[in-house]
This record gives sequence, structure tokens and C-alpha cells, in this order.
Amino acid sequence: MTQSYDILIVGGGINGAAIAREATLNGLSVLLVEKGDLAGATSSASTKLIHGGLRYLEYYDFKLVAEALRERERLVKAAPHIIRPMRFVLPQENAVRPWWMVRLGLYLYDFLGGRMTLKRSRGLRKADTAYTAPLKNGARGFVYSDAFVDDSRLTVLNAMDAHNAGAEIAVRTELVTARRDGAVWRATLSDGRDITARALVNAAGPWVAELLGRLGINASAGVRLVKGSHIVVPKLYEGDHAYILQLADRRIVFAIPYQGQTEIGTTDVPVDRPEDAVIDDGEIAYLCDAANQHFTRQITPADVTSTWSGVRPLYDDGASEAKAITRDYVLELDTLGDTGAAPLLSVFGGKITTARHLAEEVLEKIAPTLGITARQTTRDRAFPGAASRPLRPIWHRSASGGRSSAMRAATGWRMPMARCSTRCSQASPTKRASAPISVPG
Repeated sequence: MTQSYDILIVGGGINGAAIAREATLNGLSVLLVEKGDLAGATSSASTKLIHGGLRYLEYYDFKLVAEALRERERLVKAAPHIIRPMRFVLPQENAVRPWWMVRLGLYLYDFLGGRMTLKRSRGLRKADTAYTAPLKNGARGFVYSDAFVDDSRLTVLNAMDAHNAGAEIAVRTELVTARRDGAVWRATLSDGRDITARALVNAAGPWVAELLGRLGINASAGVRLVKGSHIVVPKLYEGDHAYILQLADRRIVFAIPYQGQTEIGTTDVPVDRPEDAVIDDGEIAYLCDAANQHFTRQITPADVTSTWSGVRPLYDDGASEAKAITRDYVLELDTLGDTGAAPLLSVFGGKITTARHLAEEVLEKIAPTLGITARQTTRDRAFPGAASRPLRPIWHRSASGGRSSAMRAATGWRMPMARCSTRCSQASPTKRASAPISVPG
């Protein structure tokens, strides 16, 4: 029997999971399919920050920064068990930007953030020895606030909340084919099911263009694939604060406390394929050199204990350099020019901080084609577990190359190993009880 849904979402990264959450809480029947695991690609390979993006001010991306700062405030309150405020030290010695420009940028950063619970920026003081002692020349500079996040768990918690509200989340399940048939999409999945959906959302991240090609759709928006890599080294300094380091090429690199060590990243390397998410020797040397320019404790590639890399699917805005490409997103709705045709909405770009807001805009854009009025359901909604004890640390890629599953890492939550017959009976769109997270058996 063919199952029917309101929305079929392709992609189990942060954007797909956030859209599933928003759509289900708006009363829609949702099926999310992910060919791997939730947060199995880019969404578990970020710098692990919830931030407004201080450096985006340099490219006059004020709208993105303001939106991200508002979302930062919401997320800190909604997921305190996986997001924690963090102070960032911005040394000004040997900086490529003048003191007044950085100070003005931080004033603007605080202003765009509006009323916020995080501490505002200030200059470094003589008493700030915990901040300045690890640096070669750290007497001048600034301190401001952003937040650290367990990125894969944020993705999983979005999916959990969607699942609890009635969505079906099918991991290790690929969209094999899909075609329009009037007002619905007819799709075949790798688990053998044939389903229909009134709308299709392409949230495939780095594979967004590939999926459009398979569907035979020519999108007006484009995507640039940019690899970002990180290294982890033995602790470079004591304390729970982070550093944002200015480099001679006008890029910035973060140094962040990470599981008793120090995370350093990221890079911006254009790549051709999503599968190119592998750090190279040049990136390792670049990140080591960035740290050595600022910290008294020196490191070499031999000190690297682990690494991770992700390919960011950035909206192609025509920028000549990878570092200058906007981190904002574009939502493209395709209805074949006919309001009666089944809609396809594709997501280009985005960042983990703004995923909730992106999902809200997706619903606003697609709601008229489904005959509903979108409601803002998640602005003040806490994530599962927000009132419980903090989650235990999740380990990413180790020196041996192993990687733990983001799904299994969520404390107290496991995927029911449901067969299709069980899943089908419980996933009917006419039932609002939550359908199990499913893995092909």
C-alpha cells in the first residue's frame, strides 16, 4: 500500500531535521529520509559554535549577523544542556585590522544582538592574565561572547522533537526516484517503499545540486562546495574561554577548548565533490602555523591527535574567494509555474545557528501551496532534555579514524529497529502519534 505524506524531506542534517520539526509542529505529516545517519556529514563537522559571525560584518552581511544573534539567544535558552556561553579573546597584536575597526565591529555586534543574556564585549585589562598569559603578545585586544554547541546532538534533538510530534525519521534510507504526478510527488525509497507527498523539500546539503539533477530540475540558484577542516591538539592553555585569531591572509581561525584538548579551525578550501571532506597536509600545516603565530606553546603536525572535515554547501553569490562567500541561505521554490503542481523547495547554504529560522521560512514559503497558514511554533520551544542533566561528551574522529554515531550518542535514546510492516502501520499521516525512528532491518 502506498503511504501518503504532506511533506517528504530529503536530508538528515541540521536543516532537514529543523524543517521536519517545524513542519510537524504545524500539524503536517512528515517523512524525512537520510541515506546515512543523522548529522552524518557537514552537520557533525562544524566548528561547533552558535554565533552571529563577527567576521561577516566585514562583508556588510548585517542581516545575517542580526538574525544569527537573535537565534543564538533563542538556542542558548532552548538547549542549555548542549549549548554553553563562551568568552572569546580577540588579540590585537600583529592584527591586520586597526584597533578602531575591531572595536567598532564589536560595538555593532553587541548592538545587533539586542537584549541578550550573554556578556557584552570589552577591551582586555591588565587583570586578564588568564586570557593574555598563553599568548606571545596578548596585552592588547578584546573579549566578547558567543556559544559552544554539540552540533550533531543539536541535529538529533531537532529530529527527536519532530519524531515526538509525529514525524517519521527514516535513516539509512535513500530517495531512489521521485517524479511529479500532478499535485503530488511519487517517490521510491531504498527500503522498498513507494510513497506520495504533496511537497518535496531538498535539504540534501552538499548533495543539493546532485539531487536536483536526478529530479531533472534546473535551479536558478547555485552552490559552492567549500571544505572546512579542524585539528585537535593537546591543550594549549588553561580555561574555558576561546580565542579568535587574525591571520595575515585576513582569515580568522578559532582555538576552542574541546574534550580536554584544543580544537583549531577552520579552513576554506574549494572542492568539487561532497566526498572530498578529508583534511590534507597543507591544511594541517596551515592550522598549526596559525596557532604558533599567537600562542607561546608551539605545535607541529605530529601533535595532532584527531581531525575532522566537512564540506559546506554555500550559496554561490559570485564571490571570488571562498572566505568571502556568504553564509546566508537561499530557498528556491519550484512549482513549474503552475500553482497546481506539486512544489519542490530546495535549500542552498545556511549555517547551524540559523537552521531554526531557516525552517520557519521554509514553512512560510511552502504553506500556501499546501493550503495552510504557517504558525511560528519553535521560537520559544525547548529541546528534549533541556531540563535534564547535561549530556555526556560525544567523540568525533579519533586518531585511529573511528567515529561514533550521532544517533547512538544521544543520552537515553536509541533507534527502534523497526521493520517496514511495523513502521508502516504506525506512520500513517492520519495518526498523530509519533512514528518510530526507522532503520532498514
